Amino acid sequence: MAELIFYAGTMDCGKSTLALQTDHNHSSRGRSGIVFTRLDRAGESVLSSRLGLEVPAVEVDESLDLRAYVVDHLSGGSRIDYLICDEAQFYTEPQVDQLASIVDELGIDVYAFGIMTDFRTRLFPGSARLVELADRVQVLQVEALCWCGARAIHNARTVNGEMVIEGDQVLVGDTDVDEEDAVSYEVLCRRHYRSRTTAARAKQQHMSAQPLPFGP
Repeated sequence: MAELIFYAGTMDCGKSTLALQTDHNHSSRGRSGIVFTRLDRAGESVLSSRLGLEVPAVEVDESLDLRAYVVDHLSGGSRIDYLICDEAQFYTEPQVDQLASIVDELGIDVYAFGIMTDFRTRLFPGSARLVELADRVQVLQVEALCWCGARAIHNARTVNGEMVIEGDQVLVGDTDVDEEDAVSYEVLCRRHYRSRTTAARAKQQHMSAQPLPFGP
């Protein structure tokens, strides 16, 4: 039976790499699929990984009816065995409902990949709906690490190098940018997220620390 599976994790945990690998595994076995994404770091209509891999994808905007899109392709004679849905946290709740309908009514496997929570530690609406509807929720096994080496569980947003906890939920940025760029993201453990201690701030604190008063 077809399934709706949600692979969830923080930034830097390899979810897009797994999405690409999943697509490769299925297509190499003769299965036919469609890749969807939304607001990928590499630009529109592409699914990319930080490892440098990428494939063309269908860009999901808020007006796209995913079920209607799939039905149109099936009606035109296309074969569809599975869907890869990356950046699923950005999908609307109705679009996640459409994914569930595709699984139940059309018998097509759906593999969704996304971040669970935003920079305020709040669930994205798309992710919350996936948790509610998915047959399985898989937490990715590759753990992202905070600058201190502990497991990172929060996505922090920085603006001009300073961590912020207010603003629009969706604001495109990446972790592979200079710390002085206007908007970027960093994964942190809970302790350093709560203290707002980013890698840059920790470095500044270290550089400004007074040396121990040991004489010659």
